Amino acid sequence: MDTSATVADAKARRMTNFRWVICSLLFLATTVNYMDRQVLSLTWKDFIAPEFHWTDTDYGNIAAVFSIVYAIANLFAGRFIDWMGTKKGYLWAIFIWSAGACLHAFCGWATEHTLGLGSTSQMVSASGALASAIAITSVYYFIAARIILSIGEAGNFPAAVKVTAEYFPKKDRAYSTSIFNAGSTIGAMLAPLSIPPLARYFKDLGIGNGWEMAFLVIGALGFLWMGLWMFYYRKPADNPRVNEAELAYIEQDNDTAGESAEKKAQVEDSDTAVIPFLKCFRYPQTWAVIFGKFMTDGVWWFFLFWIPAYISDVYGFASDSGTAQLLIFALYALTMLSIYGGKLPTIIMNRTGLNPYSARMRAMFIFALFPLLALLAQPLGAYSYWWPIVIIGIAGAAHQSWSANIYSVVGDMFPKSTIATIIGIGGMAGGVSSFLINFFSGRLFDYAAATNMRFLGFEGKPAGYFIIFCICGVAYLIGWLIMITLVPKYKVIEVNGQKHN
Repeated sequence: MDTSATVADAKARRMTNFRWVICSLLFLATTVNYMDRQVLSLTWKDFIAPEFHWTDTDYGNIAAVFSIVYAIANLFAGRFIDWMGTKKGYLWAIFIWSAGACLHAFCGWATEHTLGLGSTSQMVSASGALASAIAITSVYYFIAARIILSIGEAGNFPAAVKVTAEYFPKKDRAYSTSIFNAGSTIGAMLAPLSIPPLARYFKDLGIGNGWEMAFLVIGALGFLWMGLWMFYYRKPADNPRVNEAELAYIEQDNDTAGESAEKKAQVEDSDTAVIPFLKCFRYPQTWAVIFGKFMTDGVWWFFLFWIPAYISDVYGFASDSGTAQLLIFALYALTMLSIYGGKLPTIIMNRTGLNPYSARMRAMFIFALFPLLALLAQPLGAYSYWWPIVIIGIAGAAHQSWSANIYSVVGDMFPKSTIATIIGIGGMAGGVSSFLINFFSGRLFDYAAATNMRFLGFEGKPAGYFIIFCICGVAYLIGWLIMITLVPKYKVIEVNGQKHN
């Protein structure tokens, strides 16, 4: 008996798990993605605003421009990823956003030289017309850097979801998506623990005002990730780290055993055929994704961009204070519950036998109920600042669970060749909602503070935050109702007369 052959056969039958290594890389990319976009929100109030004389409206304008460019870029990023392929497309995306993140560090220097100022102290002590000129000029430079960041970051989710469809069968996609999507939560958790202390550390060393180095250090992480991606990623069928057993598991949805060669060829052709871009908008499935993202993404981005300012404005804790860091960390730690949200549709499918879409929509209805707690965030905050943090953390977990399932809905109903395009279209809709909520939030908060506005027992900025929390609370339920109206039943897109697998 040839024992060596027996051992080799056993190893061949034992499935490798390299798909989870790929999932880990997607998780790391998403973590870096969210850390890069968080640097500004965690430094503007206490480090940047005093130097450039920014108001909430100035910051809201920067966040809004980032969001609308991100929205437009998403419209093309998905198509770019489908055209370029996941390996090269992902590399281009993270290179562009990392370069954009680092460019923020030079906005102060550019402002000084544009206005002919000799030092940062001149900007800080400026008043009147000079202070206004500094604010306007610096905002334009930050917007320029933010535009580059947003163009690159638009490629992250289309690429990551496409890779997930390449490396995971349908039944595992929501769970694997929830894992890599948790990178957004981990990035948001690590950001308050690392970014304000980095800024404070370099400021104490006398290296600028500290915030510049925070942008450079965090921005450089993306370049490190690029090396890992180049080394590890290949498509499953071409990857020597994926054995036959794992490849069969990954491609189980394509199992057409017993079918004719003609039938197999038709199925393969359906899965690789590209739907023309404009034709994508003819499908109600596309519009369901658009409205699902439009109604809800702005909520998450509001939390991401404004919670540090909320803690400072309402409770008086600076972003680099221990209490503020603990509160933000706790908030995003709660959102880690979203990992279990990715498993819920699978549990529903196993117990009820429902198809993937019906199971996801049932799970998403449950997720849509939790953000209603945001209606209580501001009232309960009068008793303790921990209440709004816990409530927003729960709402954030619901959002991430919701988001992971929307991404998986795309993989359920569209061919792999068009997944990144549809994700990009959905990302565009989410970016538009983020633009609207950030643009109007900055103005609302400045107006509320200036007029001492009253709303349901609150006044000033707390009243403004309460209005936004009310909008955030009902957004998911409205989004779910629109989606189920547009696509009441599971319907797979057909290309060339064949359903994709």
